[in-house]
Amino acid sequence: MTLMHKFLGAAATLALTSGMAYADPAIIFDLGGKFDKSFNEAAFNGAQRWAAETGGTFKELEMQSEAQREQALRRLAEAGANPVVMTGFGFADALNTVAPDFPDTKFAIIDVDWLDQPNVLQVAFSEHEGSYLVGMMAAMASKTGTVGFIGGMDVPLISKFACGYVQGVKAANPDATIIQNMTGTTPAAWNDPVKGAELAKAQKSQGADVIYAAAGGTGIGVLQAAADEGILSIGVDSNQNHLHPGQVLTSMLKRVDNAVYEAFKAGTDLETGKVNVMDLASDGVGYALDDNNAALVTEEMKAAVDAAAEKIKSGEIKVHNYTTDNTCPVS
Repeated sequence: MTLMHKFLGAAATLALTSGMAYADPAIIFDLGGKFDKSFNEAAFNGAQRWAAETGGTFKELEMQSEAQREQALRRLAEAGANPVVMTGFGFADALNTVAPDFPDTKFAIIDVDWLDQPNVLQVAFSEHEGSYLVGMMAAMASKTGTVGFIGGMDVPLISKFACGYVQGVKAANPDATIIQNMTGTTPAAWNDPVKGAELAKAQKSQGADVIYAAAGGTGIGVLQAAADEGILSIGVDSNQNHLHPGQVLTSMLKRVDNAVYEAFKAGTDLETGKVNVMDLASDGVGYALDDNNAALVTEEMKAAVDAAAEKIKSGEIKVHNYTTDNTCPVS
């Protein structure tokens, strides 16, 4: 059992006292929780894999509000957890404040590449490359020529997913129409499956018959609504094909599990003060193919996408990275 399964505020926080020393790694999940079937759950799976292979134990916290970020980091560092891994850019400001106060603690943060702290490893992903591949698949599977994208919080990271997806759609079908919506502008946008379902139904009413959800727990509502409406969806981060077998075209894999696993495996020897970029060439991103979607992915589709993947790896195909200049040259 973990030291604290849920991080429920000041009273529960006292369970992490500075008098408790341990060298176990720790992971703090972002809003949406570790069982969001997407980003956070991928991170949890990486931690679980490490524990299963090593017999080790780890500490875990689930955020309940934005206000808890810095407090959670401080309590874990004071208690001796090392390394401490965070899932999501929402921890960046808190980490930038806390890391200098604990120079002997190693930290790793996912989806951040702009901090300058010697004891922090930043892990970034090439989500645009994986999104390009599933965009091609969406265009090839669509019967209407209209596909959709539903993002979570309206931030550059999610526009990075969207722009890569659009570029992939247009590569497969230059005449395709792409409908795009973001769920919201606050962190609550990651955990609103009802809003996700509403957006999916609205996009279907506009002709979309394949919808890609990059929205954390909100995406569960998108996938459910797509299945209910008889259209296809595309999952994200974790392999979500099994949630609606035969109705999820594929999932854009973002190997957050590998990032967490490697950080835990390195332990106090974690190499910090740098950015690790996990791209298509390093299997940091990709698409999911299994028994749940095999009947939906034609040989022609697979051949085209795999060929594009090789060209991306070689540099022959350049997928635009929205976060480099906050523009998307295709629409």
